[in-house]
Amino acid sequence: MIRIVRGAALGVTVALALAACGGGGGDKNGGNPLDQKSGGGAGSVVVGSANFTESQLLGELYAQALEAKGVKVTKKFNIGSREVYYDQVKSGAITVMPEYNGGLLSTSVDKASKAVTADQVNSELKAKLPSTLEILEPSKAEDKDSVTVNSQTAAKYHLKSIADLKGVAGQLTIGGPSEFKTREQGLVGLESKYGLKFKKFQPFDANAQTTLVKLLKNDTIQAADLFTTDPSIAANKFVVLEDPQNVFSAQNVVPLVYKSGLNATGQDALNAVSAKLTTADLQAMLAKVNDEKKDPSEVAKDWLKQAGLAS
Repeated sequence: MIRIVRGAALGVTVALALAACGGGGGDKNGGNPLDQKSGGGAGSVVVGSANFTESQLLGELYAQALEAKGVKVTKKFNIGSREVYYDQVKSGAITVMPEYNGGLLSTSVDKASKAVTADQVNSELKAKLPSTLEILEPSKAEDKDSVTVNSQTAAKYHLKSIADLKGVAGQLTIGGPSEFKTREQGLVGLESKYGLKFKKFQPFDANAQTTLVKLLKNDTIQAADLFTTDPSIAANKFVVLEDPQNVFSAQNVVPLVYKSGLNATGQDALNAVSAKLTTADLQAMLAKVNDEKKDPSEVAKDWLKQAGLAS
């Protein structure tokens, strides 16, 4: 999953990101957490996150759920995109990483995969992940990348589906994280499956969510890659276009784990989170972080208490 995230003025190319949530705090020591020494000390489970709000929120859920079971945890948040953090998990520098099953499969495990449904995606991940890694139980919570347009563009071109963009995409500017340009679950797939070539792609960096939403709202850009749980969609009456060709596969939240770094107690703690986490939960928590400006750690703490997973 892309996941923006993590302002930028039009005409300025702003690099690196995931795709659609507002940025948040990083490692407590500041800077790039991967510039610091790997690992978290003897017996410590290192929980990471990508550089966007939802991933950091999920990282807090995982870290606090582990701590509630007496597991020693070190947090390494705000690392970067999957292209940055995946190798860190594979090497064991990161023990637990919040992931999205479809994005993980198509971006890092098997770029040629045709899996679409959650069952297909999970089956392929279990078969194809490196021997050092595994996914735990996936949650019902899902957050997909999307092609989302503003209401005026949807009305002008009668848009309900991505397929409706055929013939008009050449008149539109689409915004998103820089990696959206080269991913199969991005512009590459939109061209191969729908024949779409946009007038312009406007990349946004990891802290440009507010700018992206503003430019989409005022029609400076007409379309954007937004996460489907992004509260700005409903707030601004944006239209998420249907995806009949399944460019964007199942994107269930799932813990990606370095096998030898997490014991059965830790696995059970994370599986318990997955068993209770829903898409509606994610949307509600993100609204508290993005709109009410609450700290992700406090939002995660409250959810875990309500779910009976922490005291």
